Amino acid sequence: MEAAAQVGAARFVMVSYFGAGPDHGVPEDNGFHAYAEAKTAADEHLQGTSLAWTILRPSALTLEAATGHIETGDGVTPGSVSRDNVAHLIRSVVGHPETTSRRIIAFNDGLTPIEDVIHPRND
Repeated sequence: MEAAAQVGAARFVMVSYFGAGPDHGVPEDNGFHAYAEAKTAADEHLQGTSLAWTILRPSALTLEAATGHIETGDGVTPGSVSRDNVAHLIRSVVGHPETTSRRIIAFNDGLTPIEDVIHPRND
């Protein structure tokens, strides 16, 4: 992150995981604990930088084909998401920093078009 800022990068997109954060709940004796701790620390560090950051938190990854639709927002719980939809979301986020900077997007496969997540309507 520091290297990105030093070379003048303004944008940083982090792929984390659904559930990352201080309350990740992964027990210390679980082999995933070190990963959970590292991702939590990296996400927190990124949020403290001056970069235009976005943190993506996909659920369990699958090999299903992309649908271009995800589920995200308040109350969403972990599920699964295709790797293709993760890639589609990354591409959309990178292309639209004006609506995705300083956002954390936890998500699963779902029914909402990715473009509607990237460009939320203010109804």
